[in-house]
Amino acid sequence: MENRRRSTRAKKNYRVSLDIRFNKRTAAWIITVVFSFIFIFGSSAYFKDKIKVFDINDAYAEKAVVKEMGELIQDSYAIGEDASYNSSLRYFKAEIRSGQFKGQTVLAAQTFDNLGAANEMPVKPGDKVILFNYGIAEGDADWIFGGYSRLDHMIVFGIVFCVLLLFFGRVKGLNTVVALAFTVLAVFAVFIPAVLAAKNIYLWTLIICLYIIPMTLLITEGPTKKALTTILGCASGVAAAAVLSLCFDKIMRLTGMLDEHSIYLRFLDPPIDLNGVIFAMVVIGAMGAVMDVAMDISSSLHELHEKLPDISFIELISSGITIGRDVMGTMANTLVLAYIGSSLCSILLMISYASNLRDLLNRESIIVEIMNGLIGSFSILLTIPLTALICGIIYKNEKTD
Repeated sequence: MENRRRSTRAKKNYRVSLDIRFNKRTAAWIITVVFSFIFIFGSSAYFKDKIKVFDINDAYAEKAVVKEMGELIQDSYAIGEDASYNSSLRYFKAEIRSGQFKGQTVLAAQTFDNLGAANEMPVKPGDKVILFNYGIAEGDADWIFGGYSRLDHMIVFGIVFCVLLLFFGRVKGLNTVVALAFTVLAVFAVFIPAVLAAKNIYLWTLIICLYIIPMTLLITEGPTKKALTTILGCASGVAAAAVLSLCFDKIMRLTGMLDEHSIYLRFLDPPIDLNGVIFAMVVIGAMGAVMDVAMDISSSLHELHEKLPDISFIELISSGITIGRDVMGTMANTLVLAYIGSSLCSILLMISYASNLRDLLNRESIIVEIMNGLIGSFSILLTIPLTALICGIIYKNEKTD
């Protein structure tokens, strides 16, 4: 009878513990989401009147559907003994599907030549395209073919990704989608407007990082010790990336002139701090990888401590560093490959026109890519022992959540 009472009391206490934990997590989720809405949409409204975005007078870029093909005009003339220039102008009628001209059928033109960089396929009836109208006619057409409409396909792909994430992850998948949405909004609705408004890029980079890190973990993990250790470990790794980026900037005397886009940014009104842009590239780029490493170590040590609550402080830290060694190799490789892949076109072009290897590696755009990979990898290296140490301090002799 006494054993039955104890069992009943234990079950009741367990249910109460679950209810408290659920209420804490729900409250933290609601508070985080509400704060995110206030932070993102409040900041976006603040910057809205300070910048001009998508505000080009008398210029339009609208979605349209090709309805009917028109006349084809071809021209050719020699530009040398063994070379010739061939050009084609194809007229077609299309129905505008967006903007103030929605519903109108317009005459548009698609141009081709044998010297152009783009190799767009000729349009045909039923194709969804983007038409430009900059007030400059192309032959008899006021609208110019600007490319095929590709955004619809990406939206479908994104929806499929979210559905699969929800199917496999369920509640965790839903929280992942929410956190990802807030992360994207924070970058595009807060950080980029802040940069375009000529605010302090260094400060706003840190603000965005200090928002994304706890927001992501509070939504996906809740207010647990695992989330706390991950937040602290990730913050330490991002801080290391920020310090290293500032040091590299001074030591290598970077100008921020990485490509032709940098030139255009300098002539914006107000002008953009190009060195600050490099700082943001490095820190935000490192944040994702550092967060992964911190979570891997924190989650592994949390599980280890739960299974072996008597494990010593030193053993817990040692296990974290051992786990981190395995993560470090692949994560550093991932960072370097990601940076190389994202700038492959520029690398191929510079290799083609470089006089030698020293000339290539000394170019600022290449130096910045190498710096991105090195600082990201170094941040991961520092995150591993720091996260293990934080986990040892918080988990040691504490009951698991």
